[in-house]
Formats: sequence, C-alpha cells, structure tokens
Amino acid sequence: MGLEEVTHYSWRDSYRGMSSDNIKGLVLALSSSLFIGASFIVKKKGLKKAGSTGVRAGVGGYSYLYEPLWWVGMITMIVGEIANFAAYAFAPAILVTPLGALSIIISAVLAHIILREKLHIFGVLGCILCVVGSTTIVLHAPQERAIESVKEVWDLATEPGFLLYASVVLAAVFVLIFRYVPQYGQTHIMCYIGVCSLVGSISVMSVKAIGIALKLTLSGVNQLIYPQTWAFTMVVILCVLTQMNYLNKALDTFNTAVVSPIYYVMFTSLTILASVIMFKDWDRQSPTQIVTEMCGFVTILSGTFLLHRTKDMTDGPAPLPVRLPRHTDEDEGIPLRRQETALRSM
Repeated sequence: MGLEEVTHYSWRDSYRGMSSDNIKGLVLALSSSLFIGASFIVKKKGLKKAGSTGVRAGVGGYSYLYEPLWWVGMITMIVGEIANFAAYAFAPAILVTPLGALSIIISAVLAHIILREKLHIFGVLGCILCVVGSTTIVLHAPQERAIESVKEVWDLATEPGFLLYASVVLAAVFVLIFRYVPQYGQTHIMCYIGVCSLVGSISVMSVKAIGIALKLTLSGVNQLIYPQTWAFTMVVILCVLTQMNYLNKALDTFNTAVVSPIYYVMFTSLTILASVIMFKDWDRQSPTQIVTEMCGFVTILSGTFLLHRTKDMTDGPAPLPVRLPRHTDEDEGIPLRRQETALRSM
C-alpha cells in the first residue's frame, strides 16, 4: 500500500462520523439560520411600525398583530423553524442547535444595514468566531441515536433525570413570569430571555420527538396512532406560543444586537444540557470529541460576547480626554478656607 493510499484512507477514516443523516440535518439547519436571522429584522421593523400607532409589545400591547410587516417576519421565522424542525429529525441537537449562531451573524449584519444599529469591527470578529466554533462542532458531532418508535422517545423523556430537569425548568419559568417579569421585565433583559430559553429547551426535545415520529411515519411505520406523538405536539404548541410572546417583548424593549446573542447563548446551552440528559448524546462519544465540541461551543460564546460588548462602539478614534478644571480657593463665591473654618467650629 503506497503512501498516497495510506494518506487517503486516513483522511476518509477521520471524517467517517459525518453520516448522510448528519449532512441532511446540517443543510436544513443552515437554511433555518438564514430565514430566522432575517426574520428578527423584519419583525423588529414591524414592531416599531406598530408601536408608533398603538400600544408597544414591550408594555403588553398586541397592536403588532395588525401590522402586515410583522406577519412577513413571522412567516419567515416559521419557514426557518420548519427547516429547523426537519433538521432535528436527522441530526442530534448538539449538532443542530449551535448552528443557530449563524442566525446571530445574519441578524447583526442586517441590523447594521437596515436598522442602522452599530456593528463594530470586533463585532465582525465575533461573527468569525461563531463560524469557527460552529465548524468545529459540526466536524465532531455524534451520530444520531437509532430510534425505532416514538415510544422510545417517551421512555427517554420519562426517565428520572429528564423529569427532574423538566420540573426545575417549569418552576423557574413560573417564578420568572409571575414574580420577576412584572417588576424587572422593562429593565432586565434576562427576564424575557430566561423564559424563552428555558421553555425553548423543552420545546426542542419535543420537536425532535415529533420529527422522529414523522420521519418514521413517512418511511412506512405509522407513529400517529400513538398518544405520545400528540402529547409531544401539545407541548410544542404551548412552548412555541410562550416563546413567541416573550421574544416579542424582548425585541420591542431591547436592542436586536443584544437580544439575539444572549438568547442564542442561553437557549443553546440549555438545549445541549437537555439533549445530553434525555438522549445521552455524550454516551456515544470519546472524551476527546466531547472536549472538542465544548471548545467549539466556547468559541461561539466568545463570538456572541464580542457582538454584545461592542454593539454601541464606533470604529472612529477614541475621544480625547477632557481635562477638568482645578478647584480654586472660591467655589460659587464662598471661600473654601472659610468653609473649613466653619466646619471645625461646629
């Protein structure tokens, strides 16, 4: 066997983990990011237009429901979510979810161009870091777990570990909605984003279950006859409605360049955690693969952090420091020495 043949074999062997299903999930996830990233901008334009003539969504109004531009953004987001939905049927969540970083890049660039929101040069570097981190995760993602029935997914969802996680999530959501959102929703972005992210991690697990059920049904094994399929469907509907409501509030109240990365970081972190608990993704990987994936994820977090921190910075030169005048013996006509004397005599 020649050197060239050995090298060719080693290259193929090192990338054998990228299965055809993972590739399908990758393409669908990339398409999803494109549509969702654009939808943030279109919806924000609609929210601004609706807020100028009615009650803003950030203070509890729903006038945006009568704004056609908001619905265009909503339809765009739905198309993206459908592509995302399909991606979960073919690839594990640990591969699909981090690719949402691309939607951050798209929304940040479009916000800079269309909404005139600032994107510093370090924001561009943040976008590059997101791409590098996403590529790292894609190349080391685990194989999709072989599941033959939606009942298997239900069994995974009702194991003690995931039930504990779901209980903690629900408790945190109720505390945020009924205690913190009314008081701090307008000033603390984590209130709205926290609800969206926590609920989103549960919805992704349910979306994956429905995606698997539909994939099996289309292949000839009907899963629509099982009540578990419809139970997962109800969970998805409730979660999506909740996410949509609080995401609208966050977009209407805070800068898009802030909402997108923070939502991504929290949503992705919690979704990966939920997937590891429920589907045990890391059980099928070596420690090296897990560490590499985490490095890729940290790289993405670094990129989103840069996007967040530099949102209001400009590329021009730093302003010259202003030299403050020194104190004189007199301030507003009252001699300072007399003030000191008066204080000592008190």
